[in-house]
Amino acid sequence: MTAGLNTRFESDDASPGFMLWRVTNRWQAVMRRTLAPFDLTHVQFVLLAALTWRADPEGMTQVDLAQTVRTDPMMVSQVLRALEAKGLVQRRVDPADARARRVLATAAGADKARTANAAVEAADEEFFGPRSAAPMSLLEHLSHLDR
Repeated sequence: MTAGLNTRFESDDASPGFMLWRVTNRWQAVMRRTLAPFDLTHVQFVLLAALTWRADPEGMTQVDLAQTVRTDPMMVSQVLRALEAKGLVQRRVDPADARARRVLATAAGADKARTANAAVEAADEEFFGPRSAAPMSLLEHLSHLDR
């Protein structure tokens, strides 16, 4: 028998962290369903979208890409290998640093990112509601937490 959880919250619904966890899991499930027809995982889409959004003909380093999407550089490297095998990205030696790799979306990768992005934005709007309906204070707060 357990004595319960020592918490200041009356229920799990009152805990911001617990609520964020639950909502994130629901949203991730929506993203998996949305991206399945494009043969992309969510992290593959995020990396491909970031590269396409940046649209730098020189590409960006894997470290810069990891920092842009706020994720682990080693994971980025693994995911980029999968995207490269699909012909969606190219990795080149950085002329300024032979140890670094510059990454850019191929034409096929950029096309897939644009098409998938339309589906992702539609799914986001269905999940979160129209952009104009989202309370700006929540968006501002999330932006602050992302810094």
